Amino acid sequence: MPSSPPGGFEVPLWRSVAVFRFASLAYVGILVLRDADRYAHPLAAGAVLLVMLAWSGVTAVGYARPAHRGWPLLLADLGVVLLILAATPWVVGRPALAAGVPTLAVAWLAGPVLAWAVSGGRRRGTVAALLVGGADLASRGRIGQSSLTGVILLLLAGVVVGHVARLAVTAEERLQRAVELEAATRERERLARDIHDSVLQVLALVQRRGAHLDGEAGELARLAGQQEAALRALIGGAGPPPPVDPAGDAVDLRTLLGRYASTAVQVATPATPVPLPAPAARELAAATAAALDNVARHADGRAWVLVEDEGATVTVSVRDAGPGIPEGRLVEAARQGRLGVAQSILGRIADLGGEVRIVSTPGEGTEIELVLPRRDG
Repeated sequence: MPSSPPGGFEVPLWRSVAVFRFASLAYVGILVLRDADRYAHPLAAGAVLLVMLAWSGVTAVGYARPAHRGWPLLLADLGVVLLILAATPWVVGRPALAAGVPTLAVAWLAGPVLAWAVSGGRRRGTVAALLVGGADLASRGRIGQSSLTGVILLLLAGVVVGHVARLAVTAEERLQRAVELEAATRERERLARDIHDSVLQVLALVQRRGAHLDGEAGELARLAGQQEAALRALIGGAGPPPPVDPAGDAVDLRTLLGRYASTAVQVATPATPVPLPAPAARELAAATAAALDNVARHADGRAWVLVEDEGATVTVSVRDAGPGIPEGRLVEAARQGRLGVAQSILGRIADLGGEVRIVSTPGEGTEIELVLPRRDG
C-alpha cells in the first residue's frame, strides 16, 4: 500500500482556498461594475480589483508549495486584505458606504481567514477572523445587522475549516503510522520464514542429535534447544517493538520480559498491560536479565519469572531451584571485585528508587524480588 506524501490530505483544502479566492473575486468584479457609478474614485476601484486578482494568483501558487506556507506568506496575505479594507472608505466613499454600498473586498476578505485556519487549526483561524472582521466593521459607514452577520460567518468559517484541517492532519499521521506498521509486520513475517527454513531447523537438528549425549556435546544440544524455543517465541509472538504511549513515553513491561522465555525459563505475566516509563522498564528488564544470567552460571539454568502489578508498585520475582547462595557470599564477591549482583541488579533498582529482596537457602534455590515503585510524572 503506497504511503501518502507529507501534507497529502491538506492539498485539497489549499486548492479549495484558491478556488474560493477566484470565485469570490468574480463576485467582487460584478459588484464593482454594478456600483462603479456610485464610487468616489471608480478608477481606483479598478486598480484595487487588479491588485486582488494579482494577489489571488500569488497566493494560489505560494500555498500550493508546502515550503511557502509559513508566516511570511500568511502575514502578507492578511496584510493585503487589511490594506484593501483600509482603502475602501476613500475608494468607495463614506456617503456610498452609509447608503449601503458593499465594501471592495466583500467575500474575498475571507481568503486569509481560510488560509490561516488550514495552516494552524481553529485558534489561528479565529484570530484571523477577528482581525479581518474588525477591520471590515471599521471600514463601513454604519454597522448593521448584515455587517455583524458577515463577521459571525467569518468566525464560523475559521473555526469549522480549522477543525476540519486538523482532523485531516491527524488522519494522515495515523494512516502513515498504520502503513509503517504494516510494512514492519510484513518484513517480520518474511524474516520469520527465512529463520524457520534455516536457523530453526539447524538448532532443532542439533538438539535432537545431541540430547542423549553427555558432556559438552549434551550441553551444546541443551543450549541449542533453548535458543530454538526463544527464536520461535520471538518470531511467532513478539511482533513489533513495545508500544510507546505518547502521553507518558510508557512501554509494556510484559513485552520486554517476554523475550527471556525459553524451554528453561518460564515467564508469567498479568493478562493486562504493565505500563512503566521506558527508562525504568528497560532498567528493570536489564536487572531481570542479570538475575537470569546468574541462574545460568550458578544453577541449572531453569528459572521462573513472575510479574506482579500491584498499582503502586511492580514486582518481578526470579526463582530458581539451584544450590542457593551461601551466607556471606554476596559480601565476599563484592570484596573480590565481582560486582555482578551489586551493580547489575542492586545498583539498577536502587537508582530507580526500588528495592531488591534476596531470599536464598543452601540447597533449596534462590528467589530475587525486584520491587519498583510507580511515581507520578
